[in-house]
Amino acid sequence: MLRGHRLTMAGIELDKDVREAALRKLTLYMRDELDRPVSGLEAGFLLDFIGETLGPAFFNQGVRDAQTLMLQKLDDVVYEIEKPLD
Repeated sequence: MLRGHRLTMAGIELDKDVREAALRKLTLYMRDELDRPVSGLEAGFLLDFIGETLGPAFFNQGVRDAQTLMLQKLDDVVYEIEKPLD
């Protein structure tokens, strides 16, 4: 289980506190940057749409970044335990 998330069959479901914080940020962004006040319900629909349509791209990039980091760390560990040839 990921910290701050629950995996579901449909994808990643944000914890209540994380979702509420995202909704607050989205609502403020819409109001302050786009001059488009939205209700909590509208922000929720927009957040769901973004998560469903763009979420997989961000998730996949995160997986690739994690894989790259893990392979770099593994490479460092293997290099450290190599025995020198005399």
